[in-house]
Amino acid sequence: MRCFDNVSTTRVLYAVLATLLVAGSVQAQAPAPSPQAAPVPAAVPAAVAIPRPTAAEIQVARDSFAKFLGSADAAARNVVQKYPGLLEVRPPAPNTAIVPGLAPQFQAKHQANREVAKQGDAEVLFMGDSITDFWRNPEGPFAGKPVLDKHFGQWKVANFGIAGDTTQGVLYRLQNGEGQGFSPRAVMLMIGTNNTARNTGAEIAEGIGAVVLELQRDFPQAKILLLGVFPRGRPNDPVRATIAEINRTIAKLHDGERVHYLDIGAKFVEADGTIPADVMSDLLHPGPKGYEIWAQAVKEPLAKLMASR
Repeated sequence: MRCFDNVSTTRVLYAVLATLLVAGSVQAQAPAPSPQAAPVPAAVPAAVAIPRPTAAEIQVARDSFAKFLGSADAAARNVVQKYPGLLEVRPPAPNTAIVPGLAPQFQAKHQANREVAKQGDAEVLFMGDSITDFWRNPEGPFAGKPVLDKHFGQWKVANFGIAGDTTQGVLYRLQNGEGQGFSPRAVMLMIGTNNTARNTGAEIAEGIGAVVLELQRDFPQAKILLLGVFPRGRPNDPVRATIAEINRTIAKLHDGERVHYLDIGAKFVEADGTIPADVMSDLLHPGPKGYEIWAQAVKEPLAKLMASR
């Protein structure tokens, strides 16, 4: 009986070993997945571009810094050697607001937008973040749909707003299906407020400019109504200054032909700069009254752009 057990055990071991060898062989023969290329920063209009040094200029700075260190006293050189990176020539970091990329949690809405684009019948495109997204809300504190139906119901509107999105998210979405399959007569764009948590005003303006360029490439016949970023927060909130900087910069994109800039932010605030609770209860998202103010401010300009094509 003991001999039979040994033979059985040996057979089992051989079988397991053979399975492992075959699996290892299959894994060894399977091609390694090709690495994904890093996203390429989007092109930016010259009117909003941040000045950046060329490679030659950076090298000049590095050469000058090396000469400085060579002529520095021993104590200074010792400190630099002791703490690498304390003193060095650093090229400007890439602007994340112009590098296309979409947060994973937005993929489902992105796919839904792609399906709308494929239908090919949208006449006007609303593009943006939650402030645009909530035009679809039928009820609640941020209900925009009744106002949308009232003022824009005569048109087939594609609402590609996604709550929480950024300039880089819109770039990704346009480049991956939301900018293909249809030909709107006009686009209303308002994006950038969610970038204020991590980007400077100048960087956000570049991101908005990159989105405008992408829209012009994707929809060469469309007129673009570029809205200034809406006010948010309290009058003394530092984000107000950031938004003012963004809007001063992106206003330069207005050409009166394909791009039409419009800043309606003042319509949402009182004389003292406060935002009434019945306009934006959370000081960020329009309520029904806020959407009514928005619609009243843009319906005529948008109708003119729709008719001009």
